[in-house]
Amino acid sequence: MDVEVLSAPCYAWIAGRIVDETKNTFTVATARSERMVPKKGNQFKFMHHNEEFVIAGSEILHRPEDRIKKVR
Repeated sequence: MDVEVLSAPCYAWIAGRIVDETKNTFTVATARSERMVPKKGNQFKFMHHNEEFVIAGSEILHRPEDRIKKVR
């Protein structure tokens, strides 16, 4: 899934593909390297099938495998 970090000045202009996710971080593969970005305090713009979604990282602070349980 493609993502762009919107809010944190020290992570500005990071855009790429999410290659790993933990409870508190995303690992984003950019054209040059992989960067680990904390979810808390950042906003992310996700692109999926030509649709944009802006989500605050604090809203998704849980393990990826637990996300299914929270949606139900």
